[in-house]
Amino acid sequence: MKAFVFPGQGAQFVGMGKDLYDNNPKAKELFEKANEILGYRITDIMFEGTDEDLKQTKVTQPAVFLHSVISAICMGDAFQPAMVAGHSLGEFSALVAAGALSFEDGLKLVYARAMAMQKACEAQPSTMAAIIGLPDDKIEAICKEVSKMGKGVVVPANYNNPGQLVISGNIEAINEACEQLKAAGAKRALPLKVGGAFHSPLMQPAKDELQAAIEKTEFTAPKCPIYQNVDAKPHTDPAEIKQNLIAQLTSSVRWTQIVQNMIAVGADDFTECGPGKALQGMIAKINKEVSAHGIA
Repeated sequence: MKAFVFPGQGAQFVGMGKDLYDNNPKAKELFEKANEILGYRITDIMFEGTDEDLKQTKVTQPAVFLHSVISAICMGDAFQPAMVAGHSLGEFSALVAAGALSFEDGLKLVYARAMAMQKACEAQPSTMAAIIGLPDDKIEAICKEVSKMGKGVVVPANYNNPGQLVISGNIEAINEACEQLKAAGAKRALPLKVGGAFHSPLMQPAKDELQAAIEKTEFTAPKCPIYQNVDAKPHTDPAEIKQNLIAQLTSSVRWTQIVQNMIAVGADDFTECGPGKALQGMIAKINKEVSAHGIA
């Protein structure tokens, strides 16, 4: 069974999508429509900008979304998913590719999400760190302890694959947690170059702002189940999908569980739609038996 998966923020690179734009009239049309909707030429930044330009949340998120969705659309009849999922931002790409959201509405929501997150990051300095080589329950326990110490909040944010969990929170709390996790035997505790504490309670202001936009947007039933970040379960009901999407910004991304659940119902061929190979690497670490690749 074929599963299609969509990457999140961090997968971007300068030059992403240029091949599609240059060689596929449908892709060019969609990229130009995006420039129009956004009110600036995001394609100029994607194709010829600097890493610095591309790293801004308000640029990165629509850029990764556009590359992912347009890649899927340009597959035409070859895009036949039995199920889909996306990592964080990638959930929006998955919803558009599976027909639950229109291209225009998906892009508008992603841009609203990016702007709301940027604002929340600027209002409260915060960060994330990748923890390698400790069991999830140990990390969860230490995060809970550190959060009680009065240095701010720190929570598990991204369950990427067994042995790799990203934590998120206030800078002081993250630093304290990293020290404790290393002392507890973590192979590495690496602060990430991100603008803020994504998928933590510190994103509440962004969640409130995005909720209003999501509630006003029309969703329809997707053509296949989408496994959502907040509960790692398959959904086709538009009302449930909306609620899970609203909860996503302050909840953990349960990627390990999503992939395991997809495999449990028969997924054995995963295609990553979008820039980079991050999800292919994660899937290989979750289960070596299945095939994970980019678009052929």
